[in-house]
Formats: sequence, structure tokens, C-alpha cells
Amino acid sequence: MNADQLRQLAAQLLAESAENKKLIHNQQLLNDKLKHELAILKRHRFGKSSEAPNAHQTSLLDELVQADIAAVEMELSRADTRAKPEKRQPKRSPLPPELPRQIIEHEPDSTQCDCGCQLQRIGEGISEKLDYTPGTFTVERHIRGKWACKLCECIIQAPVPPQIIDKGIPTSGLLAHLLIAKYADHLPLYRQENIFARAGLAISRSTLSEWIGRCGVALQPLVDVLREELLQQSVLHADETPVPMLAPGNKKTHRAYIWAYCSTSAATVNAVVYDFAETRAGANARRFLEGWQGKLVCDDYSGYKAGFTNGITEIGCMAHARRKFYDLYLANKGQIAEQAMQQIQRLYDIERDAKEFTAEAKEQLRLQRSKPLLHSLHQWFMTHRQKVPNGSATAKAIDYSLKRWQALPHYCDDGNVPIDNNHVENQIRPWALGRSNWLFAGSLRSGQRAAAIMRLIQSSKLNGHDPFAYLKDVMQRLPTQRASAISELLPHNWVVADKV
Repeated sequence: MNADQLRQLAAQLLAESAENKKLIHNQQLLNDKLKHELAILKRHRFGKSSEAPNAHQTSLLDELVQADIAAVEMELSRADTRAKPEKRQPKRSPLPPELPRQIIEHEPDSTQCDCGCQLQRIGEGISEKLDYTPGTFTVERHIRGKWACKLCECIIQAPVPPQIIDKGIPTSGLLAHLLIAKYADHLPLYRQENIFARAGLAISRSTLSEWIGRCGVALQPLVDVLREELLQQSVLHADETPVPMLAPGNKKTHRAYIWAYCSTSAATVNAVVYDFAETRAGANARRFLEGWQGKLVCDDYSGYKAGFTNGITEIGCMAHARRKFYDLYLANKGQIAEQAMQQIQRLYDIERDAKEFTAEAKEQLRLQRSKPLLHSLHQWFMTHRQKVPNGSATAKAIDYSLKRWQALPHYCDDGNVPIDNNHVENQIRPWALGRSNWLFAGSLRSGQRAAAIMRLIQSSKLNGHDPFAYLKDVMQRLPTQRASAISELLPHNWVVADKV
């Protein structure tokens, strides 16, 4: 073999070696990617196999058509102020006589007639309301005495106590239990129907649905005021999660979304507001936040971006940045992922030290300790990004933080701003927990009603209240509450009636 042939063979071997190295490199990148995806899938898999739909799993919160119909009818009756003939009410079956009864008497404040004569009792009007405590039905027997004056020939009777459902039989306690079981405990109406039957009185799902629809309409003014007060806060969290919704007409589902907005855990107004929308379009966030200018803690979803040109300041979530490296570390125990997590943990250690600080003191501590660490972390990201190949899982984890770097350090500039978005993720968790009991939202209206009622339930929890006690008291007081004083019934302002 002469010299030329040797040179040709050497060149061929070098080319084959370079090609093999390229193949090995690409294969390694693919393996890293697959390991990363596998680790995430294992982490998010909870061991439960999916279940096929059955006759009972009918909607997001078992929202039947009857609930929407009742809500629409109630709204129409409020909007239509024209005089119209009284609608004949269907004859209601009497409540079972074996149920325990509580006698509640209503008498006029005075039994003295305007003419000076003493009124005489000539009879009484009786109405019964159905109440419920877990496992037991009771009946409130309301007795309204009739008093007459022989001289004036007039009759005086105490007025009918106002109710959330006019002329209905459920008490505020029964309605509160129904809403809590449905929206907080995620019990579909067919299950509640069975529970009530075991307690001694079968109440049909259509009746329960009608009550829920009417409650949703009655509570809407309170829900609207809660949104207004939330938007007065200078710092908000935002997040969204998908919810399947039944498409009209074809009995198929498409992906709708629950948007969650809440104040920070240290805010004076401790509240969360859910907004149900048919899509994930950024227009939903712009509509909700229209006119609001403050600091928004959120993830990297593009739907929030338009607001950042209209006076809203973007605050990045450090937990999202850390999560990228956490998933990477679970996949391959890489040294870069571990070092990144350790440096981010130092930032959280500072937040833990400043937990009880005032906003001013927390801001000073962050400027002294967190700012230098953030600068070092940014330099570390830039250096190591040049050392890892494009397309690798490590590169993607670093790129996420570098892309968000303008927003990630902003929390240091204001002691009222949190380091991450975990608070709102905790508030959106009830929607995820309920998915084992429902499959989809029955309609846009039912989804919006669910979001509205869950605003009140979750906000009451945030303020340390028992949601059942809160809703029971609020629905008892709401019919007589002045519109100008409705904010007194918001969860962060609520005081039990007998303590006012």
C-alpha cells in the first residue's frame, strides 16, 4: 500500500470516526430527553387508571339542565318589572310528619291597634321549611299569628321572613350544605340524592339542581363585589388550568379553562376569584384585568403578555424555574441540575428568614442578600449554557430561566411581592382534586356558576372560616342586606350575625 492509499484510508477512518461521534452525541441527547420525559410522567402519574364515563358521571359538578333553567328564570323575573299575572304554583307535598319539628313563632311587634283597641288573635298562618344537618332532616315550623281589631275590622300578621328562594322549603342551612357538598366536597347530585334518601326524605336531582341554580343567581351580587375588591390590590397572582366542557349539540367535550386570580397571602384582602372561560385565549385575562395596573405574579404563558404593555408589571415565578431543574435531577441526577437547585434554595432560605418581617424590612434584606445571589446565579446560567449542547434537557432548563430573567428578580424590588406563584397554585388545587368525581362542565353557564360559588367557598377558607357556617349565615342575611352594605358579607369582612 503506497503513501496515497494510506492517506486516503486515514481520511476515511477520520470521517467515519467523526460520523460515529455525531451519532453517539445525537443518541445521547435523545436518551436524555426520553429519560427526562419519563421522569415527569412517573412523577405525575398517581397510579389510578382512567375510568370510562358512566351514567352517573354527567358533568363538572353534576350540573343538570334544570339548574341553568332555574337560574335563567330567576334572572328574567328580576329583570322584568312589568306587572304580570301570578303564576300558579304546583301543589307541594307536605313534609313527612315523622321528621322532628322546631316551632318558630312570629308575632307583630305590637298587638295594639292604631285606634287604641287591643287586637285579638283570630288564627295563624303556618309554613314549613326543610333543614338538614349531616344525616338528619328537621323541619322549621313557622307560625305567624293573625291579630284582628273588632272596631277597625283590620288584620295584622308578622311578615314572612325573606328567603334566598322565595316561597321555597329549604332553609339557608340546607342550601349551604348542598353547595358545600357539591362545590367543596365534589359530591355529584346523584350521590347527594342517595344520602338524603337514607336520611329519611328523597329529594329529586331536578329539585336540587333548581335550588343550586337559584342560589347561584342570588349570590352573584356578592361575587361581583368580591372581584371588585380583589382588583383594588396592587399585587396579584394568576394561573389557569384546563377543564373539559360539553360542547352544545354534539355531546362531545372540548377544553375550557378555569382562570384563578388571588391576592398575596400577606394582603389585607385575602381572596381568590375564579373565572371560567371557554378557551385559553389571552383575551380572557385582558378582560378580567381590564383597567388594573399592578404587579402580576404568573408563569411564562403568553396570554398574560399583552397586559405587560398596559401598565402591568410582570413578576416571574422562581418555583417554576426551580421545577425545571428538579425534573431534570430526577431524570439523571445531573451535577448541573443539583447545583442550580442548591443556588435557588439559598434564595428560599432568605425568604424563610424574612417570613415575619415587614414589607420594608423584607425589601432591605432582599437587596442586601438576594440581589447578589441572583446576579451570581445569572452569571452561572450564562457560563454553563455555553457548555451544554443545544436541544438537551439541561439546555432547556437553563433557557427557561434565562428567557424569564427580566421578570424573575423583580420580587426583590418590593417587600409585598412573593418569590413565586405557589399561593395561587394551591388555590386552584380544588378543581384538580374534584376531577375524580366529575368529567366535564355541563355548559358555559354551569361552569361560570361553579366558579362563582367556589370563589366564596375558597375565600372563606383563606380567611379561616368554616365555609358551611359562612354560607349559611350569608344566605340568611343576604335577602335583607342593603346593597350599599353588601361588602360586609364578603369573606374577609364577615362577622357572625350574633357577634355583630
